[in-house]
Amino acid sequence: MSNRSTITEFLLLAFADTCKLQLLHFALFLGIYLAALLGNGLILSTVVCDHHLHTPMYFFLLNLALLDLGSISTTVPKAMANALWDNRAISYQGCAAQVFFFVFFFGSELSLLTIMAYDRYVAICKPLHYGSLLGSRACAQMAAAAWGSGFLNAVLHTANTFSLPLCQGNAVEQFFCEIPQILKLSCSDAYLREVGALVFSVSLVFGCFVFIVLSYVQIFRAVLRMPSEQARHKAFSTCLPHLAVVSLFLSTGIFSYLRPPSISSPSLDLVVALLYSVVPPAVNPLIYSMRNKDLKDAVRKLFPYMILKHP
Repeated sequence: MSNRSTITEFLLLAFADTCKLQLLHFALFLGIYLAALLGNGLILSTVVCDHHLHTPMYFFLLNLALLDLGSISTTVPKAMANALWDNRAISYQGCAAQVFFFVFFFGSELSLLTIMAYDRYVAICKPLHYGSLLGSRACAQMAAAAWGSGFLNAVLHTANTFSLPLCQGNAVEQFFCEIPQILKLSCSDAYLREVGALVFSVSLVFGCFVFIVLSYVQIFRAVLRMPSEQARHKAFSTCLPHLAVVSLFLSTGIFSYLRPPSISSPSLDLVVALLYSVVPPAVNPLIYSMRNKDLKDAVRKLFPYMILKHP
């Protein structure tokens, strides 16, 4: 590729000019990263070790925790290292790897959240068919489809992005290698192919969004028809965490990529990137554990020294 012969590294966005502020950013990133590792690690170990949680819902939650760990590990460690060592550089290969893995985990998570909406739909609207529609083989196939779709999406975008000739320097105005920021470095008449790929991905996101909305319309209709208040409360308690995670994931991602250029600025781009790339992986375990009695009980059995109070 012609641009690779001239560009051997990219320069990421510097958070601050002074050593104290750089150390502060390092400490903040470290705290968020450790929280994400702890929360998602607890979910992984609990679901694996407690056989009572070997159900489709918790199988998909385990996959979500894996994706969250991968997503935040793609961007935050490099940002911490740059802040600690006062360095902005990332190699060409490292930048391509960041783009690939971030798109891979991001796309896989969207597909998985769509599957989790289907899981809740079947559990509430068609409970008698739950075992047949979501058996172990079907769950494994759906999870593999989610990971596979993310892989294909990542290959498409990474190949398109890094085959473009870059003639606008090598400074990426973001704390990690983000496709829209790399496109700004391409020649003005050479980025239409990647824009087309982005339009294709946006269409897929919209399709997943419509499926999730329609699923929850049916879910809420079924829940409101339940005669027992206790049954309604239990149904809502299994759906609200997923709905909260979907809302956080989609709202931050959509605002980041579809907001008008008129309200774009470097500082706003940075804040939005933090919101959609760093916050969800760290917050998702907390959202799922807050209203999930079974998960909290399982964590308490596995780690008896931990104090988890019911809300």
